[in-house]
Amino acid sequence: MKITDVKVFLRESNQLKAFVNIVIDDAFIIRNIKVIEGENGLFIAMPSRRLSSGEYRDIAHPINTETRNYIEQTIIEKYKEVLKEALDAAESSEEAKHSYDEEE
Repeated sequence: MKITDVKVFLRESNQLKAFVNIVIDDAFIIRNIKVIEGENGLFIAMPSRRLSSGEYRDIAHPINTETRNYIEQTIIEKYKEVLKEALDAAESSEEAKHSYDEEE
C-alpha cells in the first residue's frame, strides 16, 4: 500500500488543525481525516460518524499499527509542509504590505 496523494485543508481552530484527504495506490480515497493538536502533539483522527447511542465510530481505519503509523506520519509531514508554505506566504504578504506602506 502506498499513499499517492495527500491534500491538506488548514483550519484555524484550537485543536482541529486541518482536514486531510488521502489517495491510496491511485485507486482509493479517504476524506475528512482530521489533524488534531493534543496534549502530546499532533495526531490524526479517522473519519467517523455518530451512532444513535451518541458514540462515534470510525468509518474507515487502519487495521494494524504499522499502517496507522505510516498514514499518520505521511499526513503529519504533509500538514507541516503546507502549514510552513502558508506561513511563508503570509509573511511575504505582510512584508510586501509593510514595504508599500513605507513608500507612501
